[in-house]
Parts: sequence; C-alpha cells; structure tokens
Amino acid sequence: MGKVTGFMEVERATPSLRPVAERIGDWDAIYQPFARERLQEQASRCMDCGVPFCHNGCSLGNLVPMWNDWVYRGEWAKAVEALHRTNNFPEFTGHVCPALCEASCVVGIHQEPVTIREVERTIAEEGFARGLIVPRPPQVRSGKRVAVIGSGPAGLAAAQQLTRAGHTVTLYEKAAQAGGLLRYGIPAFKLEKRLIDRRLQQMLAEGLILRTGVHVGVDLPVAQLRQEQDAILLTGGAEQPRDLPIPGRSLAGIHFAMAFLGQQNRRLAGEDISQETPILADGKHVVVVGGGDTGADCVGTSVRQGAKSVTQIELLPKPPKERAPETPWPLWPNQLRTSTSHQEGCQREWSILTKRFEEEDGRVKRLHCVRLLWQENESGGPPKMTEIAGSDFSLEADLVLLAMGFVAPVKSGLLEALAVDLDQRGNVKVDANHMTSVEGIFAAGDMATGQSLVLKAIQGGRQSAQRVDAWLRGGVSLLP
Repeated sequence: MGKVTGFMEVERATPSLRPVAERIGDWDAIYQPFARERLQEQASRCMDCGVPFCHNGCSLGNLVPMWNDWVYRGEWAKAVEALHRTNNFPEFTGHVCPALCEASCVVGIHQEPVTIREVERTIAEEGFARGLIVPRPPQVRSGKRVAVIGSGPAGLAAAQQLTRAGHTVTLYEKAAQAGGLLRYGIPAFKLEKRLIDRRLQQMLAEGLILRTGVHVGVDLPVAQLRQEQDAILLTGGAEQPRDLPIPGRSLAGIHFAMAFLGQQNRRLAGEDISQETPILADGKHVVVVGGGDTGADCVGTSVRQGAKSVTQIELLPKPPKERAPETPWPLWPNQLRTSTSHQEGCQREWSILTKRFEEEDGRVKRLHCVRLLWQENESGGPPKMTEIAGSDFSLEADLVLLAMGFVAPVKSGLLEALAVDLDQRGNVKVDANHMTSVEGIFAAGDMATGQSLVLKAIQGGRQSAQRVDAWLRGGVSLLP
C-alpha cells in the first residue's frame, strides 16, 4: 500500500471540463489537462482494502490496487505492465467506460470513490509518452491462420491476442477504417480517433493483417474465407437498432442514432459521404428518443452542429438523484446521471411514450406523446406502465434521432451464409469455448452477448482469443 492515510487526507478530484461555450465550438476533447502530481495524489487514495471490490465491478478484472500503488510511487513501468495484463486498450476504457469499478470502490461507501478511470487512462498515456508501450510481435509463428471479422473493441482485442500467440491474423472491417463503434459510434469529443490509430500502428507492427473496406459475405464470399482460414472469429457487434414502429415512422427526418453519429464521424475524418443523405441538426428542433449514453452522444453532436433546440425523452421513469436502495454498494447504482453533453444545452423528459409522428410536406414536424405512470408489479415482475389520462402533448421536431439501443446482430449476408445457430434473443449462439454451432467458427462481443459495454467487449475478445488459440493447438492455450 502506498500512503496509508491517503484516502483520509486527499479529496477526490478529476480533470476540469473546458468551458461549455468553448467546447461546443469544436470536436476536440472536452477535458483540461490534469497534472501528473495531482493524479499521483489521487492514486494514493486507494486504501488497499484487502478485498478489492473494484475487481468485482470491472469485467476485465483490472488489478486496480496494484497499479494505483505504483502510480503513487511513480513506478510507471510497473503500472503499465500490470494494467496491460488484463486490458489491451486502457486508453479506450479510460475515456468511455462508465467506471463500474468506481461504483464498487470501498472508499466510496463513506466518501467519494478513487478516480480509478482517470488513473487508468493516464497510465496508458504515460506508457506511450515514455516509450513503455511498444509492439510485441511473437517470437514463434504457429502456421495457423485466423480471420477476425469486425474491428470493434472485441475484434481488436481478439486480433491482438491471437497475433501475439503466433497466429497469422487477418482483421476484416467493412467500413473504410478500423475501430467499429469506437471510431464511428462514439463522438470525437469523447474519444479522439488518433488513439485508435496509435493502437493500430502497434498491432500492425506486431504482424496483424488489416483489410478495411471488405464486407465479408458481400465483397468476400464466406466459402472462400473458410477455405483460406483455419479458424474464424465473429466480432461484428449487435448492429440491428431497436425501431419505433408507430404512425409516421417513414417520414423524412427520422433516423437511427448510429446513422447520425456515424455520418458525423465520417465527415470529420474526411471520408466521402457525398452519396449519403445529409443528417444535420443545424437550425433544427431535435428530439432524441432514448435516454442512454447513445442518446447523450446525439445531444452533444446536435449542439455542436448548431441545433435550435434539443430535447431528450425516455420511456422509463426518472432515476433518483442518489443511489437507489435496491442497488446498494457494491452494485452498479440506479441513479440519475447527467453527462457533459446534457450540460451543454438539453431539455430532458422521463416517462414519455411517443404515440405518432406528424408530418408537414413529407417531413416530420412533431411528435405526439403521452406521459406515463409507472407502478410496482404486485406479482413481482417488471413495473407496469399506464398512460396518464389527459397528459397528451406534442413536441416540435425537424429531426428525430432514435437512440433506443440495439436488439441483435444483422442476420443478412455473413450470418446467413455461415448458417450458425442463434439464441432466443437473435444473438449468435456459442458454447463455453465461444464456438458456434459450426466447427471452427467462434463468436464474441456484442454479436454473442447482445448490446453491452466496451470493457465487456474487450473481455469477450480476450476470452475468445484464448479459446481459439487452445482449439488450434489441440487443447492448451499460450494466452492468459
């Protein structure tokens, strides 16, 4: 343990945000620099509690007390090594993870928790700055070939692990650049894309073969791929968005959130989007349907594009301001969360059901909604919702963004050609070894589990890589 009394002497601190008026004028990172000395003070708050519940909160099992101690002592090389034992891309999770570890931090029972996520992110940055994060190519090649299809966080993690295990790995991505939702789904102000490029450079130097702009099952026949590869790992994500099939849904001006966010990221990257219908919020009344993180990303993007107004509506009731009694420590708390995007200008409404869209000249003009009453289910099931009589109202909307989550992987093309079994939710069905119903074909990440978090996708990628490696070697894996 570093400083025995650190958590009693040092208060929690995090980087300051750039002023709203400044940051909404660009797409740059929203946080101010944080002095390394202050970060080391923050690391000293980790109390080495004996039973580190932060491990329970983190799906990756990050060795949080260990690298907090080394950061406090200035042992950056040791901190970098310990962090990368469990996480291939701590700079990604350090920016976009909701920090489940902090919610289960023991210090957080009576005080503010340790700033674990910021320490994690900074370890990665120090690692690159100090030349501690370098390519780790395998010393011996296995002679086996593996195709990883989909370059989101699960695919990237699996591809790096399998490459380091000595296999010849080809990572296929249908988009113009690798990164999946990290590149196209998350706004640049939350995750700078240079961070993805920096990791890709490391992975290419390790021997990864990257083929972008290749849609397997469309551009590349599945039969050909199976002939060329010894194993195939599916990491294409859960790209089928949840729709809102109500009257007026087909009107112009109603789009899925990822179409909106993806187009803006491609625009910023200089990709050719001239053949796409522009989806822009400038000068428009924007309504975001869905109260989660994707919806918040739509809010921040709309504000930066110059929206006239932004309203975000959510079907579920408003969470309490403090941790709800039904989610006590160390569980992930049910409580109200206000993102940096909400702080930039947004009206938020809860317990709202959208009934229909109204048109004007073939475009959406209004949403007609009703307020809901949520009541406890006497039989113990999910809460019951009831429309409140006389609570009907309308919202002016020139642009509606549907951010209600994702239901399953896209079935057409790749999955149909492979003929793998699906589970009851429509995800790719896998066994304990991450193998699908077809021998030699594996699946991981959201494609196998359904929509989840970046850190869980990385975990799935690492685990599946170990199983693929073991299968290729006849039962024993070289990977942790």
